Amino acid sequence: MNRIFCSTGAVIGRPNGRNIYLLEECVPKLECDGFEFMMYSTWYDKVEEVKEVALRTGASFPVFHVEKQVGDRISRNGEGDTEKALELFDINCRLAKAFGSKLLVLHLWSGLDSDKDMPHNMELYVTLNKIALSFGLVLTVENVVCNHMDPFTHLVTLSEKFPDISFTFDTKMAQFHSQTEKLYQNKEVFRRIKHFHINDYGGEYMDWSNLKTLHIGKGKVDFDKLFAYLKEQGYSGDFTVEATSFDENGVIDFDSLNRTFEKIRGYIK
Repeated sequence: MNRIFCSTGAVIGRPNGRNIYLLEECVPKLECDGFEFMMYSTWYDKVEEVKEVALRTGASFPVFHVEKQVGDRISRNGEGDTEKALELFDINCRLAKAFGSKLLVLHLWSGLDSDKDMPHNMELYVTLNKIALSFGLVLTVENVVCNHMDPFTHLVTLSEKFPDISFTFDTKMAQFHSQTEKLYQNKEVFRRIKHFHINDYGGEYMDWSNLKTLHIGKGKVDFDKLFAYLKEQGYSGDFTVEATSFDENGVIDFDSLNRTFEKIRGYIK
Protein backbone atom coordinates (compact mmCIF):
# COMPACT_ATOMS: atom_id res chain seq x y z
CA MET A 1 0.00 0.00 0.00
CA ASN A 2 1.30 3.44 -0.96
CA ARG A 3 2.02 5.81 1.91
CA ILE A 4 2.19 9.60 1.90
CA PHE A 5 4.98 11.31 3.81
CA CYS A 6 5.79 14.94 4.57
CA SER A 7 9.33 16.20 4.30
CA THR A 8 10.43 17.94 7.47
CA GLY A 9 12.04 20.42 5.07
CA ALA A 10 8.56 21.52 3.99
CA VAL A 11 7.92 22.95 7.46
CA ILE A 12 11.39 23.67 8.87
CA GLY A 13 13.76 26.00 7.04
CA ARG A 14 15.85 29.15 7.23
CA PRO A 15 12.92 31.57 7.89
CA ASN A 16 12.03 29.74 11.10
CA GLY A 17 15.63 29.20 12.14
CA ARG A 18 15.71 25.51 11.20
CA ASN A 19 14.20 24.98 14.63
CA ILE A 20 14.01 21.23 15.22
CA TYR A 21 11.58 21.81 18.10
CA LEU A 22 8.93 22.86 15.55
CA LEU A 23 8.51 19.16 14.82
CA GLU A 24 6.67 18.80 18.11
CA GLU A 25 4.07 21.27 16.86
CA CYS A 26 3.93 19.90 13.32
CA VAL A 27 3.52 16.18 13.85
CA PRO A 28 0.02 16.28 15.40
CA LYS A 29 -1.24 18.80 12.83
CA LEU A 30 -0.18 17.00 9.66
CA GLU A 31 -2.43 14.29 8.24
CA CYS A 32 0.28 12.17 6.65
CA ASP A 33 1.51 8.60 7.15
CA GLY A 34 4.99 9.54 8.31
CA PHE A 35 7.89 11.84 7.54
CA GLU A 36 10.97 12.12 5.37
CA PHE A 37 13.59 13.62 7.63
CA MET A 38 15.60 16.36 5.95
CA MET A 39 19.04 16.72 7.54
CA TYR A 40 20.56 20.23 7.66
CA SER A 41 24.23 21.21 7.83
CA THR A 42 23.58 23.37 10.90
CA TRP A 43 22.54 20.29 12.90
CA TYR A 44 25.86 18.39 12.87
CA ASP A 45 26.96 20.05 16.11
CA LYS A 46 23.77 18.92 17.89
CA VAL A 47 22.96 15.53 16.41
CA GLU A 48 21.98 14.02 19.77
CA GLU A 49 19.57 16.88 20.48
CA VAL A 50 18.04 16.56 17.01
CA LYS A 51 17.62 12.81 17.51
CA GLU A 52 16.06 13.24 20.94
CA VAL A 53 13.51 15.82 19.75
CA ALA A 54 12.53 13.86 16.63
CA LEU A 55 12.07 10.59 18.50
CA ARG A 56 10.12 12.32 21.26
CA THR A 57 7.41 13.29 18.76
CA GLY A 58 6.53 9.64 18.28
CA ALA A 59 6.47 10.17 14.52
CA SER A 60 7.77 7.59 12.05
CA PHE A 61 10.60 8.54 9.68
CA PRO A 62 10.68 5.80 7.02
CA VAL A 63 12.75 8.01 4.69
CA PHE A 64 15.86 10.04 5.49
CA HIS A 65 17.16 12.74 3.15
CA VAL A 66 20.96 12.88 3.31
CA GLU A 67 22.26 16.39 4.01
CA LYS A 68 23.04 18.16 0.74
CA GLN A 69 26.61 19.08 1.61
CA VAL A 70 27.51 15.44 0.97
CA GLY A 71 26.59 15.81 -2.70
CA ASP A 72 28.21 19.25 -2.87
CA ARG A 73 31.55 17.87 -1.68
CA ILE A 74 31.37 14.82 -3.91
CA SER A 75 30.80 17.11 -6.89
CA ARG A 76 33.45 19.67 -5.98
CA ASN A 77 36.07 16.97 -5.34
CA GLY A 78 38.69 19.34 -3.95
CA GLU A 79 41.34 18.49 -1.38
CA GLY A 80 39.74 16.61 1.50
CA ASP A 81 36.22 16.74 0.01
CA THR A 82 35.81 13.01 -0.51
CA GLU A 83 36.94 12.20 3.01
CA LYS A 84 34.60 14.81 4.48
CA ALA A 85 31.69 13.64 2.34
CA LEU A 86 32.16 10.08 3.63
CA GLU A 87 32.44 11.30 7.22
CA LEU A 88 29.20 13.27 6.93
CA PHE A 89 27.45 10.43 5.12
CA ASP A 90 28.32 8.10 7.99
CA ILE A 91 26.73 10.55 10.47
CA ASN A 92 23.59 10.70 8.31
CA CYS A 93 23.39 6.91 8.18
CA ARG A 94 23.76 6.59 11.94
CA LEU A 95 20.97 9.10 12.52
CA ALA A 96 18.75 7.41 9.92
CA LYS A 97 19.23 4.06 11.62
CA ALA A 98 18.40 5.59 15.02
CA PHE A 99 15.15 6.91 13.50
CA GLY A 100 14.25 3.49 12.14
CA SER A 101 14.46 4.77 8.57
CA LYS A 102 14.66 2.25 5.74
CA LEU A 103 15.42 4.41 2.72
CA LEU A 104 17.98 7.15 2.08
CA VAL A 105 17.64 9.92 -0.51
CA LEU A 106 20.98 11.14 -1.89
CA HIS A 107 22.02 14.00 -4.16
CA LEU A 108 24.85 12.22 -5.97
CA TRP A 109 25.56 15.45 -7.82
CA SER A 110 24.83 18.85 -6.28
CA GLY A 111 25.81 22.50 -5.87
CA LEU A 112 27.59 24.72 -8.37
CA ASP A 113 29.87 21.87 -9.49
CA SER A 114 26.86 19.62 -9.99
CA ASP A 115 27.51 16.94 -12.63
CA LYS A 116 30.82 18.28 -13.97
CA ASP A 117 32.59 14.94 -13.34
CA MET A 118 30.02 12.16 -13.20
CA PRO A 119 32.57 9.31 -13.53
CA HIS A 120 34.00 10.43 -10.18
CA ASN A 121 30.55 10.72 -8.61
CA MET A 122 29.55 7.29 -9.88
CA GLU A 123 32.75 5.76 -8.57
CA LEU A 124 32.02 7.17 -5.12
CA TYR A 125 28.46 5.83 -5.27
CA VAL A 126 29.90 2.32 -4.85
CA THR A 127 31.45 3.27 -1.50
CA LEU A 128 28.37 5.16 -0.32
CA ASN A 129 26.12 2.23 -1.17
CA LYS A 130 28.31 -0.17 0.81
CA ILE A 131 28.14 2.14 3.83
CA ALA A 132 24.35 2.43 3.54
CA LEU A 133 23.96 -1.33 3.28
CA SER A 134 26.10 -1.81 6.39
CA PHE A 135 23.45 0.17 8.28
CA GLY A 136 20.59 -1.81 6.70
CA LEU A 137 19.55 1.18 4.56
CA VAL A 138 18.48 1.33 0.91
CA LEU A 139 20.35 4.13 -0.86
CA THR A 140 18.39 5.91 -3.60
CA VAL A 141 19.84 8.47 -6.00
CA GLU A 142 17.57 11.44 -6.76
CA ASN A 143 17.18 13.04 -10.20
CA VAL A 144 18.27 16.48 -8.96
CA VAL A 145 18.83 19.36 -11.38
CA CYS A 146 22.06 19.57 -13.37
CA ASN A 147 24.01 22.44 -14.90
CA HIS A 148 26.13 20.40 -17.34
CA MET A 149 23.94 17.62 -18.71
CA ASP A 150 20.53 16.43 -17.49
CA PRO A 151 19.34 14.13 -14.68
CA PHE A 152 17.53 11.54 -16.77
CA THR A 153 20.65 10.85 -18.84
CA HIS A 154 22.48 10.21 -15.58
CA LEU A 155 19.73 7.88 -14.35
CA VAL A 156 19.99 5.87 -17.56
CA THR A 157 23.78 5.64 -17.24
CA LEU A 158 23.55 4.68 -13.58
CA SER A 159 20.97 1.97 -14.29
CA GLU A 160 23.24 0.50 -16.97
CA LYS A 161 26.34 0.65 -14.77
CA PHE A 162 24.72 -0.55 -11.53
CA PRO A 163 21.91 -3.09 -12.18
CA ASP A 164 20.75 -3.04 -8.54
CA ILE A 165 20.68 0.75 -8.09
CA SER A 166 17.56 2.44 -6.72
CA PHE A 167 16.19 5.90 -7.48
CA THR A 168 14.01 8.57 -5.90
CA PHE A 169 12.17 10.43 -8.67
CA ASP A 170 11.31 14.08 -8.07
CA THR A 171 8.56 15.47 -10.30
CA LYS A 172 9.71 19.08 -9.94
CA MET A 173 13.28 18.25 -10.93
CA ALA A 174 12.02 16.34 -13.97
CA GLN A 175 9.74 19.19 -15.06
CA PHE A 176 12.58 21.71 -14.64
CA HIS A 177 14.49 19.83 -17.35
CA SER A 178 11.31 19.09 -19.40
CA GLN A 179 11.88 15.38 -18.77
CA THR A 180 8.63 14.24 -17.19
CA GLU A 181 7.63 12.37 -20.36
CA LYS A 182 10.86 10.35 -20.30
CA LEU A 183 9.57 8.58 -17.21
CA TYR A 184 6.90 6.89 -19.36
CA GLN A 185 9.36 5.89 -22.06
CA ASN A 186 12.10 4.10 -20.11
CA LYS A 187 11.02 1.01 -18.19
CA GLU A 188 14.57 0.25 -17.04
CA VAL A 189 14.74 3.52 -15.13
CA PHE A 190 11.16 3.25 -13.89
CA ARG A 191 11.59 -0.20 -12.36
CA ARG A 192 14.42 1.15 -10.20
CA ILE A 193 12.29 3.94 -8.70
CA LYS A 194 11.59 3.09 -5.08
CA HIS A 195 10.20 6.47 -4.01
CA PHE A 196 8.62 9.63 -5.44
CA HIS A 197 8.89 13.26 -4.42
CA ILE A 198 5.56 14.77 -5.46
CA ASN A 199 6.23 18.46 -6.10
CA ASP A 200 5.10 20.96 -8.72
CA TYR A 201 7.19 23.38 -10.79
CA GLY A 202 5.93 26.63 -12.27
CA GLY A 203 8.79 27.76 -14.50
CA GLU A 204 9.91 27.12 -18.04
CA TYR A 205 12.78 24.88 -19.18
CA MET A 206 15.73 25.29 -16.78
CA ASP A 207 14.38 28.52 -15.30
CA TRP A 208 16.84 28.89 -12.42
CA SER A 209 14.94 31.91 -11.04
CA ASN A 210 11.82 29.79 -10.59
CA LEU A 211 13.02 26.80 -8.60
CA LYS A 212 10.56 27.09 -5.71
CA THR A 213 9.01 23.77 -4.73
CA LEU A 214 5.24 24.09 -5.21
CA HIS A 215 2.15 22.19 -4.12
CA ILE A 216 0.25 20.02 -6.60
CA GLY A 217 -1.77 22.15 -9.02
CA LYS A 218 0.35 25.28 -8.56
CA GLY A 219 2.66 24.51 -11.48
CA LYS A 220 2.91 22.64 -14.77
CA VAL A 221 3.33 18.97 -13.88
CA ASP A 222 0.56 16.78 -15.31
CA PHE A 223 -0.26 14.80 -12.17
CA ASP A 224 -3.36 13.23 -13.73
CA LYS A 225 -1.14 11.49 -16.28
CA LEU A 226 1.56 10.66 -13.73
CA PHE A 227 -0.73 8.94 -11.24
CA ALA A 228 -2.64 7.14 -13.99
CA TYR A 229 0.67 5.73 -15.21
CA LEU A 230 1.78 4.73 -11.71
CA LYS A 231 -1.52 2.92 -11.17
CA GLU A 232 -1.23 1.20 -14.55
CA GLN A 233 2.31 0.03 -13.72
CA GLY A 234 1.35 -1.15 -10.25
CA TYR A 235 3.74 1.18 -8.44
CA SER A 236 3.76 0.12 -4.79
CA GLY A 237 6.26 2.60 -3.33
CA ASP A 238 5.66 5.71 -1.26
CA PHE A 239 5.41 9.46 -1.87
CA THR A 240 6.89 12.46 -0.10
CA VAL A 241 5.55 16.01 -0.33
CA GLU A 242 8.35 18.59 -0.14
CA ALA A 243 6.38 21.70 -1.16
CA THR A 244 7.62 24.74 0.75
CA SER A 245 4.90 25.46 3.32
CA PHE A 246 6.22 28.36 5.38
CA ASP A 247 6.29 32.06 4.57
CA GLU A 248 9.13 34.59 4.79
CA ASN A 249 8.53 34.80 8.53
CA GLY A 250 8.66 31.04 8.98
CA VAL A 251 4.93 30.66 9.68
CA ILE A 252 3.79 27.19 8.63
CA ASP A 253 0.76 26.63 6.37
CA PHE A 254 -0.61 23.32 7.65
CA ASP A 255 -3.81 23.58 5.60
CA SER A 256 -2.00 23.60 2.26
CA LEU A 257 -0.01 20.52 3.20
CA ASN A 258 -3.08 18.62 4.37
CA ARG A 259 -4.93 19.53 1.17
CA THR A 260 -2.02 18.19 -0.87
CA PHE A 261 -2.00 14.93 1.10
CA GLU A 262 -5.72 14.62 0.40
CA LYS A 263 -5.21 15.20 -3.33
CA ILE A 264 -2.64 12.43 -3.47
CA ARG A 265 -4.98 10.10 -1.59
CA GLY A 266 -7.60 10.84 -4.21
CA TYR A 267 -5.19 9.77 -6.93
CA ILE A 268 -4.06 6.51 -5.32
CA LYS A 269 -7.32 5.24 -3.81
